[in-house]
Amino acid sequence: MALHLYRGGRLLPGHGIPFGIIFGGTDLNEDVKHGEKNKVMGKVLEEARFAVAFTESMKETAQRQWPHAKDKIYVQSQGIATVPNTTFNWNTFLQRSEINQSADNLHVFLLICGLRQVKDPLYLVDAFSEWHQEEPNIYMVIVGPEVDPVFTREVKAKVKRTAGVRLIGEIAQEDLHAVMKNCFAVVNSSVSEGMSAAILEAMDLEVPVLARNIPGNAAVVKHEVTGLLFSDPQEFVRLAKRLGGDPALEKQIVANGREYVRMYHSWQVERNTYGHLVRMLEGSSED
Repeated sequence: MALHLYRGGRLLPGHGIPFGIIFGGTDLNEDVKHGEKNKVMGKVLEEARFAVAFTESMKETAQRQWPHAKDKIYVQSQGIATVPNTTFNWNTFLQRSEINQSADNLHVFLLICGLRQVKDPLYLVDAFSEWHQEEPNIYMVIVGPEVDPVFTREVKAKVKRTAGVRLIGEIAQEDLHAVMKNCFAVVNSSVSEGMSAAILEAMDLEVPVLARNIPGNAAVVKHEVTGLLFSDPQEFVRLAKRLGGDPALEKQIVANGREYVRMYHSWQVERNTYGHLVRMLEGSSED
């Protein structure tokens, strides 16, 4: 089983091993625009016994690109389970982030992403920094691994000279969930997404979500119901201020978000689906 039709899938054809693939997001949203990659992905799908899309719209995109594969594409949303580290020290994390303020009055906005261009981590930085200068208790912390080394240097240089924005490397998932639980809101500013696990984990942890209004995010965030969607940095700041000043809205959003994840992103259902698909592979390996 491979995750990502191009990066994982291209390693599998031609070996006579039964396999299935799971679409990631950049494969359908970005790689599809590159002729050579598109051709490779079509070949992978020809040999795959099944393919899994997180949403109906991802399935439709794949079917339009590769009509020959339409009968083997299943839809299974990501299952979510969060396990915050109970011994995590928020004050230590703030010190490590060089935020030297009392935690009581802080509003930390958390952007979780691997440092690569499609995640667009610098999209909100200038607008956020302006806001921080008006309200010094507002911070944005970007957390995630250094995926693209060249782009990472650009991000580090920009953050270094920008007030109110901090950059932290990759941290263990249990610690990350604890950080989410302590922050004011989780932010997503990607150019394109398959299905953001960070958004869903925030909902599960009852943390408000502010996400860029792109198809992958709008598929899971319903504006003013399970989160807030913004179309530009100025709208982000406007909505973030509104969230800070409207506890009733915050309460409603986190309750709806939690309920949504429980209803549509059950890890038990996901496990059953993949159990069934793997048994299909086992069956075909005996042919």
